[in-house]
This record gives sequence, C-alpha cells and structure tokens, in this order.
Amino acid sequence: MPLGLTTEERALQARAAEFAATVVRPQAAETDRSEQYPWDVVKALAAAGFTGMTVPRAYGGQGASFLDAVLVIEEMAKACTVTARIVVEANMGAISTVMAYGSERQKRMAADLVLAGDKPAICITEPDAGSDATAMTTRADRVGDRFVLNGRKHWITGAGVSKLHLIFARAFDEKGRNLGIGGFLAVRGEAPGLKMVRREQTMGLRGMPEGELAFEDLEVADDMVVMPPSGWARGFGDLINAYNSQRVGAGTVAMGVAAGAFEHAVAFAKEREQFGRPIGEFQGLQWMLADMQTQLTASRLMLYAAARSRGPNGSAFPDPALAAQAKIFASEAAVRIANDALQLHGARGYSRELPLERMVRDCRMFTIGGGTAQVLRTLVASKILGWKLPQTRDGYVRNNPPGAAGSGRDAAE
Repeated sequence: MPLGLTTEERALQARAAEFAATVVRPQAAETDRSEQYPWDVVKALAAAGFTGMTVPRAYGGQGASFLDAVLVIEEMAKACTVTARIVVEANMGAISTVMAYGSERQKRMAADLVLAGDKPAICITEPDAGSDATAMTTRADRVGDRFVLNGRKHWITGAGVSKLHLIFARAFDEKGRNLGIGGFLAVRGEAPGLKMVRREQTMGLRGMPEGELAFEDLEVADDMVVMPPSGWARGFGDLINAYNSQRVGAGTVAMGVAAGAFEHAVAFAKEREQFGRPIGEFQGLQWMLADMQTQLTASRLMLYAAARSRGPNGSAFPDPALAAQAKIFASEAAVRIANDALQLHGARGYSRELPLERMVRDCRMFTIGGGTAQVLRTLVASKILGWKLPQTRDGYVRNNPPGAAGSGRDAAE
C-alpha cells in the first residue's frame, strides 16, 4: 500500500524488500537460535547503503529522510527483528543526535563508524533510573582538561558489539557544582574505562545483546563532549529530543514484525483446508484478517505522519506527541496481530518450525523499550491538556501537575 509515497520512496521500499528476502530472511532463525549478532548481515547492510542513510551527504551519507529509514526498517522487520533494530540505530537516535548537535570532528567520526556498519549505543538507563532518567547517578567530574566518568548503565542495546557510545551523565565542575546532564562520546576499544559487565537473557530479539556497562574512570576529552551552544542548562533537553526519532523507529520495527506475521497468516488462510475448503472462507477468520490489516494500515499512517513531522522551534526531529502516539499504537497493535497470526496457524504457529513464535516474542519488547506505553500516554495527555510540566535546572521534566501520573524522560519533549 503506497500511502502517499513518491516514486523514489516506493523504489527504495522495493529494494529493501528484495534485500530482506534474499539476505536477511535466510539467517533470521539462526540469529535467534544462536543469540549471536549477525555480523555478515551488518556487512551486507553497509555495502547496500542501508546504514548511515540519514547522514548528510557532506559526511558521506545519503541525506535520506526519517521516512526513508522507516520504509527500509519495515521491510527488514518483516524478515528479522534484530536486523531492523540495527537499521534503526544506524539511522536514528545516537547518530542523529551527533549530526544535530555535535562538532565537525564528532560528526565525521560518527559518520565514518556508522557508514562502516557500526550500530551506536545510547547509554541512558540505569538500575535506579529508567523512565525517570534525571535520577541517574553516573557522574562526569571535571578534572583538568577533561571529564572523568564513573557509574553504570544497564539494558544498553548493542552492549559489547557497538563501537560508538553516547553516554548520558550528570556533570560537575572542579568545585563540585552540578552542571546538569550532558552527552559524552566514547569509542569501544579506544576507551579503557568502558567495560562490559554482563549480558541480559532476553525473551526475544536474542541476536541483539542487551547488557550492563560500567564506566570506571572513563576519561572523555572536551572534543568528545556533545552539548549545544546554549550550554548545560538546556543541553539535556535538546539531546534527548533526538529520542523522538528512535521512538518512530521502534514503532516501525513492531509494525514490520506484525506485517510479516500478517503475510504468513494470509498465505496460510488461502492454502490450509479444513472441512473441505480453505480456512480463509470461514467468516470468523476473515474478520481476524480484516482487523489485522486495519490495525496495520492505521499503524503505517501514524508512523509515516510522525516520520514526516518536525517538533517545535525548528526541531530536526519528529514531533514528540506524534512520535509517542505512533509508538503506542503500533507497538500494542503488533502484539495483537502477531498473536492472532499465530492463533490462525493453530499448533503449527506454536512450533519453532515457523517464525510466528519468534515474532510474538520479538514484538513484545516494543511496548516497553524506548518509553513504556504507559509513560508515553502521560506525554500525550500533557499535550492534550496543555500543561507545561515543571522542569529541573538541567531543563528536564521531573514532576507532573496535580492529578497527572508518571514523570521523567518519557514525559519530556
């Protein structure tokens, strides 16, 4: 379904679909079984130009839009959720943050890594700082001409395989004064103080490591500090705004998984016969398929709209409310669609011989990661009610107005 796409966008979508069918799908089950990062696929993605698509041409990229990335992500997700997540983070999130707010040196360094196939890691979440990211305790203390970081982050996507790390930490000057939360860049292999502690054992997305990182006297020179010209007070709010693109990407992965499950369901409904006719002729299953496609169409419309949008004040990133709504709807719809597709297959769907059980496991994460569906609803509600939520000195939401629920990172713009 074109949904208002240009000829060029449809061509990109078709190229991504062909790549997914010939390169990605054949290894998807093995990536899940082995729980190993698909390095061969990453190499092929980079060679095909699907990593660093959104990097400006001046830095070697294609200058592609977020919608271009969304079209590619959906096709990859139909075949392999892990591959789709790699494409998300090689075009959105950390790389977009550096391209928007980084120095010339930082942009060139990040672009070179991503264009070569690196999947940057965003390091925000801590054991006691999840949705309320301002509760983070990782410190960046000013020592001479650099910052020294100490602390821990967990549930870091790509831990142990990512090279470029965008680390969020609370900075202090040499007199111990709190400067607010800023972003610091470190490259694995070049930063002795960056250590992998352990890998989480996950329900799905098993080829993508989620892990805990420790920073032990990690030295970050000034030329590796990412912050806008307005300084520390507003820096965190600006940096975290890039997360709106990540949310659109996450919602697209969920939608793509659901679209893949739906395609399997349609094919099975046509070929599987019971009581002397294809099961697709039974009205109950027809209604299931109709509901599945309706939810997919709505998800696409919302995600495309969010990808095309821009936030307030000339933001380079999607509108926060549209991104939140799209992720809420697409991620929750994906869980329903994947489950219904498995149900339509009966016992076969429950078997590991088909990808349905993997799809069910994989899509479940997207109502949680990148902002839970509940916290994102708080963001949307604040927009509806017109509340300007109070902020801390580092420019970040901490408390809600009377009667509101939730706080922290996922309520911020």
